[in-house]
Amino acid sequence: MKIVSSGNIHHDITSRLEERFQEHEFRWHENMSQAEADLKDADVFITYGEDMEPWHVESASRLKWIMIVSAGMDEMPFRQVAAKNILVTNAKGIHAIPMAEYSMHMMLHVARKTAIVQQQEKEHRWSREPVMHELYGSSLLIAGAGAIGTRTAKLAKAFGMHVTGINRSGGESPYFDELLHVSKLPEALHTADYVLSILPKTAETKNFFSLEQFRQMKQSAVFINMGRGNAVNEQEIIIALDEGEFRHACLDVFNEEPLPKEHPFWAHPAITVTPHLSGISPMYQPRAMDIFEKNLTVFLHGNGEYINQVDPDRGY
Repeated sequence: MKIVSSGNIHHDITSRLEERFQEHEFRWHENMSQAEADLKDADVFITYGEDMEPWHVESASRLKWIMIVSAGMDEMPFRQVAAKNILVTNAKGIHAIPMAEYSMHMMLHVARKTAIVQQQEKEHRWSREPVMHELYGSSLLIAGAGAIGTRTAKLAKAFGMHVTGINRSGGESPYFDELLHVSKLPEALHTADYVLSILPKTAETKNFFSLEQFRQMKQSAVFINMGRGNAVNEQEIIIALDEGEFRHACLDVFNEEPLPKEHPFWAHPAITVTPHLSGISPMYQPRAMDIFEKNLTVFLHGNGEYINQVDPDRGY
């Protein structure tokens, strides 16, 4: 069996897999242009999901399984994948630890006035005027209560926060004080001190947070987006901040990336911009390829359940 990767996988990981599965042929590449020739007769393909074009799928005559070493699958040619009945799995869940830590960092960044304190340090100015706030006793609303949201809720509870989740079904989940149906979003926004979006990119999530939602927030609230840029109406979030509808926005994801140098987000005093790094961690590939290794065992032996199997017809 031939296993091909375009994902520039670390040498220590590739060596371990080659040692364990010696009877199979591995072809490791740094990018898709290098991998294209091998992909044509590959049985298994490992990709980050942003480099596959429809013709890649159509020309891969033997392809049976695609492992996407990422959770996001916005650019995948799923129509062609579904037509050929190719198995798809992804690395959903591996971002939970770094992204949960990012969310806590951003809340503390605003609450403890980090930007102001750093500016004072640059100016060699001793001032204790910035008013610090505690996370303890405040409320956090998480839109997207999956693995990342659950991990964030766990950390937030350690800080003594009240945590509410919003999803499509409501119900109960560990570490959330309550899980509400998405129809309850307006009421939840009224009381949240921090609003966190971890929503994926789908047709349903486009402009999920627009002027209507921002006007339902507390004037003292902080909004954080580390899911996908399409969940936020970028023009209307600026209007809302300028009108004082809420206090601050921490944005890690955008409709256009890299964020253009002339974009108004960069200079806005109530916006903190980070360059889509909330999920970055040296543990990214080891965690993703651990899922691949476990799924490869299932694939080879024909029994067991795949981790993170994706429905190509639905795109998730």
